[in-house]
Amino acid sequence: MVTLGVALISALSTPAFAESEGFLETINRNQFLTPTSVETGDGNPYAVVVAPVSIGAIEKDDVLVDNFNDVANLQGKGTSIIRYRPGTKESKLFAKVSQKLKECPGGVGLTTAMTMLKAGWIIVGSLPSTDGSTRTKGDGCLLVFDAHGKHVATWAGPNINGPWGNMATIDKGDKATLFISMAGFGVPSFEVIDPQTQYPVIVNQSTVLRLELTIPKGQPPVIERETVIGNGFSQRADISNFLFGPTGLALGPDDTLYVTDGLDNEITAISNASTRTDSAGKGRPVTKDGLLAWPLAMIMTDQGHLIVNNGKNGQVVEVDPVAGKQLYAYWANANQAQSPPGNGNLFGLAWAPDKKGFYFVADDINALWIATP
Repeated sequence: MVTLGVALISALSTPAFAESEGFLETINRNQFLTPTSVETGDGNPYAVVVAPVSIGAIEKDDVLVDNFNDVANLQGKGTSIIRYRPGTKESKLFAKVSQKLKECPGGVGLTTAMTMLKAGWIIVGSLPSTDGSTRTKGDGCLLVFDAHGKHVATWAGPNINGPWGNMATIDKGDKATLFISMAGFGVPSFEVIDPQTQYPVIVNQSTVLRLELTIPKGQPPVIERETVIGNGFSQRADISNFLFGPTGLALGPDDTLYVTDGLDNEITAISNASTRTDSAGKGRPVTKDGLLAWPLAMIMTDQGHLIVNNGKNGQVVEVDPVAGKQLYAYWANANQAQSPPGNGNLFGLAWAPDKKGFYFVADDINALWIATP
């Protein structure tokens, strides 16, 4: 199955649209790297993080990937993080915790909310379920692991409910600031249907939470301050996708935090993200619809463009946020087993160390890939 996927996706990885030159126009090759169901059988890879330092069992530029589903393919029950080493092409289990971890409200189901700090601590979100659906959704938590994969701390509380989107991080060594979307507030079971749309009801309670951390030498980080800097984002339960909520977070050099809102099919911007003391609501609109098709994880180029992957097809889209223009779409996953091709396959996204390419996960075959020139 993996060999077929490589042939199909590579053959169809061609640009979909071009308006002006940008980063994605340089990308023309997708390469399979490793399965992500290493040792545990967990599936549905979500987060992708590249190690900034060598410490413990991790070497600089190792790639960490977590899983949202368990071996039975139930969502919200994945409990493992794998480590892929580009230099040796070795993949192995890095961390695993109990799905019924009592310190985490509702248990464990690892999400796209993951980061690794320079001090070696890995922080990852959990949005759990006991039956694979929002019928049994828990509030979840943030889990802290050391550089050997040992679980050392759990963060929970009233501001933490369904840590969901890829984290944006400011890391100063002894202090760090994390930006995390929370997609669990008020989400009912997928069985609660809106009579007008015939889909599960939409609630507008998702938030963006800023956590300011102190990192004592040799000790796990400690939360110093919590601030909700964004709220009112759309979310709803889904039988196939567990839930929809704001997923992509990318911080610009001018302290603007960009957020993808999949249900509203848009990207918005929150100004003064690291210093503001209040919520900006959803922030100001940047771009909407067009090439976007349920925008998910997001990263930023050195040029200041946003690279965002789509959930409803296998395209990755480039956006100039200053001009508010969508520039280009690239087929990262064009598996025609889905309609449209690649539908539901993309999720996590991270830069390769040289920033000439990017890592992404493909849920159709539970694998880590890299897109390069």
